[in-house]
Amino acid sequence: MHLTDEHRRRAAAIAHRHGFSPAAAEAMLLSLARGGGTQAQFDHSEFGGMGQWSGGMLMIGAMFDNGLKARVEALIGDLSHLAGQVAQARPETDDAAASEWPASLGVPSAAGSQGGTSYAVFPATRRLAVRRGGRTVLYDTGDHRIGGVSQQQGTDGSLAFNSQHGPVSLDSLSPADLPPEASKGSTGPDLGPAKADPPRAEASITATIEQLHALLSRGVLTQAEFDAKKAELLGRL
Repeated sequence: MHLTDEHRRRAAAIAHRHGFSPAAAEAMLLSLARGGGTQAQFDHSEFGGMGQWSGGMLMIGAMFDNGLKARVEALIGDLSHLAGQVAQARPETDDAAASEWPASLGVPSAAGSQGGTSYAVFPATRRLAVRRGGRTVLYDTGDHRIGGVSQQQGTDGSLAFNSQHGPVSLDSLSPADLPPEASKGSTGPDLGPAKADPPRAEASITATIEQLHALLSRGVLTQAEFDAKKAELLGRL
């Protein structure tokens, strides 16, 4: 995603209007552009940390600071039209990068690579795509708002990300089903089976069951819901 001098000039003027720095406005503008001007995931100290805007609904890390929330919302409102122009004017290289992933996943809010592994975060469909060794696996991110820019190498050599709940390892996420066009092979990359790598499958499922049990203990899940999901997960072994 590329900002021209004109984009930066207009973003700086909007930032001044709402009491933010030009750098903060540019960060928000890029987040909005990745979301096509209709959604954004961001993580910036001037916006109260990690937050999300989608369908006109705004969530910020400083959830009780109503004044800041109103300013961020006003900033987004003024930047959203400009973000649409940035998204339409993005270089062909960006379009090529986006086409690497199945179109039905939507527009990635963040994408990158590290150590021979590529990833892309799709907040609209709650999916995380990870490709390594020519094989891509999709994960269900659930309620995690993952910030791709915080990707780091885990102590065991596996990938780790950050969300509003803290560090997130791939082992803690459930593998997701493939999009229809990927399974038919009509578009997108050749995705492998939507399951964790065989040597790690058991550990991944065990971690997921432990998370579900924690939700059961907190009353978020009923015993019947927990038992049904546990049986489904054990059936994958």
